[in-house]
Amino acid sequence: MKEISIYHVDAFTHGLFTGNPAAVCILTDPVSGETMQKIAMENNLSETAFITRGNNEWLIRWFTPLAEVDLCGHATLASAFVILNLIEPQSEAVIFRSRVMGHLTVRKRDDLLELDFPADTLREVEIPEVIMESMGHTPLECYSGRTDYLLLYGSEDDILTLKPDFRMLAATEARGVIATAPGNEVDFVSRFFCPGIGIDEDPVTGSAHTTLTPFWAARLGKKVMKARQLSSRGGVLECTLDGDRIRIAGKAHLYLKGEIFI
Repeated sequence: MKEISIYHVDAFTHGLFTGNPAAVCILTDPVSGETMQKIAMENNLSETAFITRGNNEWLIRWFTPLAEVDLCGHATLASAFVILNLIEPQSEAVIFRSRVMGHLTVRKRDDLLELDFPADTLREVEIPEVIMESMGHTPLECYSGRTDYLLLYGSEDDILTLKPDFRMLAATEARGVIATAPGNEVDFVSRFFCPGIGIDEDPVTGSAHTTLTPFWAARLGKKVMKARQLSSRGGVLECTLDGDRIRIAGKAHLYLKGEIFI
């Protein structure tokens, strides 16, 4: 029987029971991808990260309850919180090596943790019919990014009142759909829907902000912005455009720790 240490961390939080919860599993022995997927399904959180110590870096993989994904911001932030607060508290930064996105760095910044991720690129497209029908509210503009569609709406209220048909939206070929608009008290707001990978609405999505940050930087003429994701749990992010990189900062809170027996 193997024992795997597991931590449950709320990421991009402004207090306990807010932000996006992620599980962080620390592997000391090899575990198959199939087993990782089963653990993620059992955890039933939007993401479970599996991290393994390497030479001056940590290997990282991310799983939703239904699928492995190429990039996840909040589970990376949660993993960095565990490493930099509980395992290597003397360290100021941690480097993760992912299978698809290469090396990802997370640094301490006062009471925040700051992700360093690659920026997304966007092209304006016609809104796919399945997204048009499932969202129930026609956006002003539609863009296609690395893995997601971005829909621009006119106001924060437009974003709050969206009620997508998740069963229909799951048929889109993209990972998910980002809905965004100018914010009332922050630079921009968003919600993120990805039922095709087992998450109807993600509470706070760091990877979506690699798309949102360059989009709003170009529109607002700003490189440093504050953002809020308008899920029921809510989340707060500080986003910086730095060339072809995005820095995304937020807080995290440990909820529980324990052991998995497999």
